[in-house]
Amino acid sequence: VDAQLFDIRNIDLPRKVKYRPRYKKPEFKVDRGCRIERSYADFQKYLGANPETTIVQMDSVIGRVGGKCLLTIHFVESSLMLAFLRDANTSASVIEIINLLDEVLGAKTFNSLFPVILTDNGSEFSNPKEIEKRSTIPCNRTKIFYCDPSAPYQKGACEVNHELIRRILPKGSSFDELTQQDITLMMNHINSYKRKKLNNRSPYETFSFYYGEDVLKRLGCSPVAAENIILKPKLLKK
Repeated sequence: VDAQLFDIRNIDLPRKVKYRPRYKKPEFKVDRGCRIERSYADFQKYLGANPETTIVQMDSVIGRVGGKCLLTIHFVESSLMLAFLRDANTSASVIEIINLLDEVLGAKTFNSLFPVILTDNGSEFSNPKEIEKRSTIPCNRTKIFYCDPSAPYQKGACEVNHELIRRILPKGSSFDELTQQDITLMMNHINSYKRKKLNNRSPYETFSFYYGEDVLKRLGCSPVAAENIILKPKLLKK
């Protein structure tokens, strides 16, 4: 919230005022058993039993080593992607963003948007219980599954969308001077870019069709007219 993840004030979030900024250190896996019953085979089994489930893919995009990075959240059905700037690639920063999304969306909308999250084996995702549980009510708000090691193609939709981010923020570029407003602007341009696989609609339009404009507003998303879309580094040149 302090990094303007959403257009709300701290006072609007009852629990946010209790949080203190954390000092981030490089970390190892939080829960070494995190993959138990959350493997890719378990994911496929779950989808077999629940074929109507909408899938969210989650990943990180790294700037310079040791610098700021992004958490990306990709809604596979609509191709809409959210991206959040983080000071360090830690599990605490991931959990904080998931908690914020839960508060901003409300339990019912969060549950409908995030029934299942597929991610990789990065240490930042190694505390699944904290991502899954809703602290206000003793129940789970989502289910986390992990790709097989060295198998990024298993969350290929997310990886393909990262190519659009890399058009604007090439590999090796530092994110340290960027703000969340910059990242939101970038994602508004990417989410407004029409795709053949969406019948020449944009992810923004497709997501709006499924979930409505109000949810997009709460997520901080805005449309960009086709003629104004810029998918080049100059979009964020200051």
